[in-house]
Amino acid sequence: MADEEHGQPAAAVFDALGLTYEKAFAHSEAHRESLDWLLGRLAPGSRVLDVGSGTGRPTASTLAGAGHEVLGVDVSPVMVDLATRQVPGATFRNADIREVPLEDGSFDAVCVYFSLLQMDRADQSEVLTRLARAVRPGGSLVLATVPADVEDFAIEFMGRPVRATSFAAEDVVAVARAAGLTVESEQHLEFTPDHPDGATEPHVFLYCTLPA
Repeated sequence: MADEEHGQPAAAVFDALGLTYEKAFAHSEAHRESLDWLLGRLAPGSRVLDVGSGTGRPTASTLAGAGHEVLGVDVSPVMVDLATRQVPGATFRNADIREVPLEDGSFDAVCVYFSLLQMDRADQSEVLTRLARAVRPGGSLVLATVPADVEDFAIEFMGRPVRATSFAAEDVVAVARAAGLTVESEQHLEFTPDHPDGATEPHVFLYCTLPA
């Protein structure tokens, strides 16, 4: 674990936050709208990968509740334990997505909600390219992140020191396209977590497909 000056790794941050994170982001209408978009595109019994699955809610719970086969991957063992208990209809794995083998075309959809921000830019681009390849032709990928032109930037996130890396909004779109995805639409907004130390932050949601 890194010290406070340098920030904490993702697993330590989300181990500490646990259900607090779920509650802080529970009122995100943009998140739920993106899930509605996915549900409208998925055939019954589709296979979905949830990267950075957190507590399992709302992503895995919504998709599994609709009858889809969901695999959640998260670096935080605390989050994986919470998700396993809260969403018994999905499968969760404690792992770093950078180290998880992914077969081409093995998922009908992939969800990536704010789970790349503690990776460097090269890793973010490489991971997104691998995730795009894991989507079947004609399938879907939703990417949500905090757009900002920052690298290894020290911030306080809900009272915890972290270091974040991201891309400016237009570059997020460029990275998605470079990964082979078609960006069907994008939504930009500001969001304030429901937490005493929650600061308003920009969010971007990309609704993507893999060309058939």
